[in-house]
Amino acid sequence: MSRALPAEPDLPDDGQDPEVEAALGAQTAGLGSGATITPYRDGPLLVRGDFRLVDQDGVEIDPGRSTIALCRCGKSGIKPFCDGAHKRSGFSAPSAPSRPRPAAQIVRETRRPGA
Repeated sequence: MSRALPAEPDLPDDGQDPEVEAALGAQTAGLGSGATITPYRDGPLLVRGDFRLVDQDGVEIDPGRSTIALCRCGKSGIKPFCDGAHKRSGFSAPSAPSRPRPAAQIVRETRRPGA
């Protein structure tokens, strides 16, 4: 049985993924302009702040809110938004990279005084 998706995708209800909903409800006070993207361990990417979401053709996607959860497991039925499918699929990923990206190392080296 298939379920019709809403015209404007929404994030999961509290009962579907409480950890994501708790994070979405977190205060964003003190953040400057721009977006903060937080990868949640074994879960979605949370995007907070001023951001613009567009598809590959540059067409803007209305997120409907200022904090969103983006799917990174690939199993969501409302992509690019998270619907909590990562819990059912056994998706596993750390919150932080296991090693620094080579480009990040180069940037750090060029910012050091005397480098």
